[in-house]
Amino acid sequence: MEKEDITHKIIGCAYTVFNALGFGFLESVYKKAMALELRKQNMVVKEEQPLKVYYEGAVVGEFFVDLFVENEIIVELKSVENLSKAHEVQLVNYLNGMKKDIGLLINFGPSCVDVKRKYCAPKMKTE
Repeated sequence: MEKEDITHKIIGCAYTVFNALGFGFLESVYKKAMALELRKQNMVVKEEQPLKVYYEGAVVGEFFVDLFVENEIIVELKSVENLSKAHEVQLVNYLNGMKKDIGLLINFGPSCVDVKRKYCAPKMKTE
């Protein structure tokens, strides 16, 4: 399945979840609902995928990506009034850290689902 097809399915699942639950739950509720909905679509979903940050060979931080779909797409979920630039930067950092090129930031907001796609060009190794 193409990455764009995967992202379309993920976004469709987000709307299904929002239509059923609406706004006001914790992110953890939306994450569990999204994982169920994605699995109903026969998609491979990993919850709380670990991501270690290295500096000079040492682990200096550890994060957990909300959802990792089809071993390709990072999905970061929020349930806030409005997305901020910091939320977008967080997703881009996750893309860089996991060396993936497409991620979705999905906010289950007060009146609708807000989706932002982030792209990250793979870094070339220099010798």
